Amino acid sequence: MNSEAIEWDLPDPFTVEITVDERDTDRLGHANNVVYVRWLEDVSWAHIDTLGMTWELHEQTGKAMAITHTEIDYLASANAGDRLLLGTWLTDCDNRLQSARQFQLLRVRDGRTLMRAFSTHACVNMKTQRPARMPAEFAECLGGAVVAGGRTLGSR
Repeated sequence: MNSEAIEWDLPDPFTVEITVDERDTDRLGHANNVVYVRWLEDVSWAHIDTLGMTWELHEQTGKAMAITHTEIDYLASANAGDRLLLGTWLTDCDNRLQSARQFQLLRVRDGRTLMRAFSTHACVNMKTQRPARMPAEFAECLGGAVVAGGRTLGSR
């Protein structure tokens, strides 16, 4: 399947390729739900890093975006050896405290959507773990990457 034939929920996702490893599977023989959560975190970090929101910036500002809510809809299973494409989009950012992100996981061989997810995040002080105002650098990186048409902070 070529990338042009993939039906993404929103335009121009940030993507990572995944090959399901045998260690990712559970007793049922498919990728375990815990692994999906790890993949969501991995693609999120990779995405913000490309936006300039590097770990060095987190350390410099003493702030980070912590997950406050995650919804996952498992639509079909992935099995060991399957090649997957995980796409993500920033769909909201209030430029003060919160942001939202959407995900879609596809199997490459048939283009089938295996999972959709939505998460919200809040800016926290890394030392106190308490909510904190988003640094201007975060607001610039996140706000500038928001894609219209996705789920927003008020839609959960």
